Amino acid sequence: MTTLGLADDEPLFTAGLAMILDAQPDMRVLWQATDGADAIRQHDHESPDILLLDIQMPTRDGLAATQQLITAGTATKIIILTTFDTDEYVLTAIESGASGFLVKNTAPDDVVAAIRTVQDGDAVISPGPTRRLFTTFRKRPGTTPAELSRTDSRLAEELTPRERDILALIARGLTNQEICDQLWLTMPTIKTHIGNLRAKTQSRDRVQLALFALRAGIAELT
Repeated sequence: MTTLGLADDEPLFTAGLAMILDAQPDMRVLWQATDGADAIRQHDHESPDILLLDIQMPTRDGLAATQQLITAGTATKIIILTTFDTDEYVLTAIESGASGFLVKNTAPDDVVAAIRTVQDGDAVISPGPTRRLFTTFRKRPGTTPAELSRTDSRLAEELTPRERDILALIARGLTNQEICDQLWLTMPTIKTHIGNLRAKTQSRDRVQLALFALRAGIAELT
């Protein structure tokens, strides 16, 4: 059973989402919070497996809550919910250790699938807004190939052509199955490549792989 916490300053949104998630046989919503501070208090009382956390909330926003929880060493995995009004905040949350992000208009079935993906140890990236978010990422100092750190440059050079192909598709938000279909590879092969990519690039999950791909100029979302 995957336990969940929901944090958003729109009670109708969390109430509706809770009904959908509680209807799943393998999920249970432990609590609903109205802001980041409330989420931290409830997390400290009863920590869920996964926390779905909005960015823009009063008292303490989702970014500050994410940073505080992860710095404190929480075992709870965090998924950021966003309307993409604050692209830089979302990227900062992901780099701080969030397990991905979802747009608020994501279809219910996709939210459920994303939660299961994160619970299985992977990360989620909503494919639709990937281009806009990573355009913001590429504008940062130190995030273009010419500004790569020596370590990142060395890691990128160690990748095989096939690994670079897969890494580029991950950065575009494709699922493992979609990568299989596009490259005509089996699922075990894709999973092996992704495991190798994580090890070679020192990335903890799929989101970090995507950021590495963009930082290294391996993925160009035009």
